[in-house]
Amino acid sequence: MAFDSIYKDYIKEIEERKAQGLHPKPIDGAELISEIIAQIKDTDNLYRADSVKFFIYNTLPGTTPAAAVKAEFLKEIILGAAVVEEITPAFAFELLSHMKGGKSIEVLLDLALGYDLAIAKDAANVLKTQVFLYEADTDRLKAAYESGNTIAKEILESYAQADFFTQLPDVPEEIKIVTYIAAEGDISTDLLSPGNQAHSRSDRELHGLCMMTPEQQLEIKDFQMKFPDASIMLIAEKGTMGVGSSRMSGVNNVALWTGKQASPYIPFVNNAPIVGGTNGISPIFLTTVDVTGGIGIDLKNWVKKHDADGNLVRNEKGEPVLEEVYSVATGTVLTINTKTKKLYNGEVELIDLSKSFTPQKLEFIKAGGSYAVVFGKKIQTFAAQTLGIAIPPVFAPSKEIVVEGQGLTAVEKIFNKNAVGVAPGKVLYAGSDVRVRVNIVGSQDTTGLMTAQELESMAATVISPVVDGAYQSGCHTASVWDKKAQANIPKLMKFMNDFGVITARDPKGVYHAMTDVIHKVLNDITIDEWAIIIGGDSHTRMSKGVAFGADSGTVALALATGEASMPIPESVKVTFKGEMKSYMDFRDVVHATQSQMLQQFDGENVFQGRIIEVHIGTLLADQAFTFTDWTAEMKAKASICISHNDTLIESLEIAKSRIEIMIDKGMDNHNKVLQGLIDKANKRITEIRLGSKPALTPDDNAKYYAEVVIDLDMIAEPMIADPDVNNEDVSKRYTHDTIRNISFYGGDKRVDLGFVGSCMVHKGDLKIVSQMLRNLEEQHGEVKFNAPLVVAAPTYNIIDELKAEGDWSLLQKYSGFEFSDLLPKNTARTEYENMMYLERPGCNLCMGNQEKAAKGDTVMATSTRLFQGRVVEDTERKKGESLLASTPVVVLSAILGRIPTINEYKAAVEGINLTKFSPANKELVG
Repeated sequence: MAFDSIYKDYIKEIEERKAQGLHPKPIDGAELISEIIAQIKDTDNLYRADSVKFFIYNTLPGTTPAAAVKAEFLKEIILGAAVVEEITPAFAFELLSHMKGGKSIEVLLDLALGYDLAIAKDAANVLKTQVFLYEADTDRLKAAYESGNTIAKEILESYAQADFFTQLPDVPEEIKIVTYIAAEGDISTDLLSPGNQAHSRSDRELHGLCMMTPEQQLEIKDFQMKFPDASIMLIAEKGTMGVGSSRMSGVNNVALWTGKQASPYIPFVNNAPIVGGTNGISPIFLTTVDVTGGIGIDLKNWVKKHDADGNLVRNEKGEPVLEEVYSVATGTVLTINTKTKKLYNGEVELIDLSKSFTPQKLEFIKAGGSYAVVFGKKIQTFAAQTLGIAIPPVFAPSKEIVVEGQGLTAVEKIFNKNAVGVAPGKVLYAGSDVRVRVNIVGSQDTTGLMTAQELESMAATVISPVVDGAYQSGCHTASVWDKKAQANIPKLMKFMNDFGVITARDPKGVYHAMTDVIHKVLNDITIDEWAIIIGGDSHTRMSKGVAFGADSGTVALALATGEASMPIPESVKVTFKGEMKSYMDFRDVVHATQSQMLQQFDGENVFQGRIIEVHIGTLLADQAFTFTDWTAEMKAKASICISHNDTLIESLEIAKSRIEIMIDKGMDNHNKVLQGLIDKANKRITEIRLGSKPALTPDDNAKYYAEVVIDLDMIAEPMIADPDVNNEDVSKRYTHDTIRNISFYGGDKRVDLGFVGSCMVHKGDLKIVSQMLRNLEEQHGEVKFNAPLVVAAPTYNIIDELKAEGDWSLLQKYSGFEFSDLLPKNTARTEYENMMYLERPGCNLCMGNQEKAAKGDTVMATSTRLFQGRVVEDTERKKGESLLASTPVVVLSAILGRIPTINEYKAAVEGINLTKFSPANKELVG
């Protein structure tokens, strides 16, 4: 394509965006920026003035192709090879200082290590402010220093002293804020970054328009005009801020509307958002706030009411009554004092904010985000080692908690094994700050484009050799191969494939696209229960190892460095007693765990922000994943399964066979990552069999925040998680805490659609579907659907196994639609008939970005998502409902068109092999 047509296409796009109220899209392509530079050099060019503005203010930094071309042109200006009236050499250096790494660092090193001393000193002064250096950059500095280059020595001495951090402005002592209640109750990130707008997440300005409502956006603007010296704090009143997925895009949107521009030369990248919640901030969301140098506050402005005798006061439903401690009503002006670490209303002290302003968090705020601190520490360590000096104590020391004579929980053991930079022999406990090695990394497709952007912005070009394996999924866009997916996904897969990640789709088209649900793939490629996994989705909750759902930026950091930093979380121990009834499914045990825990602790969610250590030793990884997956809805930070040796071995053998399938497809890369995982699995199996390293268990004298015992005898009926959309208390709607027995509904609540799919189901669930259909036909002579039933297997290998075992042919017999990879849907389904749909493996309805139920429907699903508007949107007449239950309940509800009675349910599952669980007969401790 000719350059002039590229620029004219850009101008045309600008006009189209202007009609939508949008500014020009930031430039990331080399061809376009090259034409813009050509127009800048041509002083008579019609487009020159605009081209100068685009070059200065609208070119993405880091390792984008455009940034590489921009850096080279700035080098020409500095060396005098090009003269641009609007860009002096001094201004060129300033622009390079905002480009954050990649080619700009290479250019600065060229200049700093060059022969012109005046230019070298100017380049060195800019380099001293930069932290996104990689091995190729540090190797050049080291070689120059060792050859006697005085400029290189000067730069290294500056790095060793961490001038790049110490010379930044201090965090203001007082921060004025204006409150804005975004919603009552838990605020799902769907409110901040709706799943159905996932396609636009990498276009930050466009995506920003979907946050909350246009009316709320105008209100925020009005407050900003009224209080120009204050920051707006978005609040989840009587709830937790940021539950669910899409954290980075959610935080990006909050920062776009309420934060500060990170650089005058980088459009739509804002930082320093301030958010609060009555019950604090969701753990993953809080990590993402740290990424952007923001502040997250646990407001605790509503507390449980007690009577004069200290007894908990309950309402007529038996729920604790809340009373307001202080008001954060929209428009309230408050002050954060970062020295006293307290929140004030005028002179009145409201709450202690020590947890929001730890020494480490203050560093993140000062640096404009956690990445700069992470990379800064690495560059300081490198410089000190190269100079042969001790590392000067600049950064706050990591908090290290040591408890003599106390045993370790499973998570404490994993963190100690993977800790980086801890003195040999030192054993750390919960609350300690640690850097840890990351073994497995997962990126999903609706956040992957942002992860790619983050990698470009931190100038990373290749995966860290520390990472055992990484996978880029295609599951969130699997349902519909529409124009948005066609535009975004191939681009993403190529980037990740080039970076060194195993990709679901092959950019070269050699192997068949695999749209398997990311969590299932990560669960298979995790071949060591001592592993640490980071994944770009809240349901990154493996049944082997400990997995943390993360924002797209933390995923990028893990891919680039092979590390993550966090405090060792506290743990809650979950064990079981009693026996499952024959007609119950394990999904009911999962729901009962949440329900019984809340009952045992008077409504306090002891899981929130902690690790759930579940002693579930008899369940294989596939089935156990149903529990760990749901821990995201329990608001836990992560989960660890404690398994029997033989159970773990069998799970690893299954994982090996599935990794082998990926290899057979042609998915391994030149580094032979997948084969390496099989080799590691074989080694781990040998260790277990020989007894040299048995399956992970906690110590018998480990200390837990709480211990929860789930009584299986108490689970007498199937259990349903209900969004309770009409609860008079708005804060009680759309939580996952309302768990009801099936009999609550009396057998007459209508169901408009059933969905069996998402990461919560495994092969056994699909077998249950086929067995139920056969059972019902034998009982009634036919199977008639009174509501549509959508079935989406989570992985292709499950379908292959079902075909081999005869279950798939049964599903085909009863279905009215079966997906075809040769003819994928190019538009989302908007209407459903009363029949069964066999959909392509992937997230489907659970994601809500492509397929949805009809507005106002009552949906019964095996999914995890019951947030407003996610699976089903409201109408003016009726609120959409997404009720969550086991596979047999969903299937029977679709056939009946209503929630069944307990007797109807028992008859339908008679003789069917449901997912069973038996507690370990001895305590699983080391």
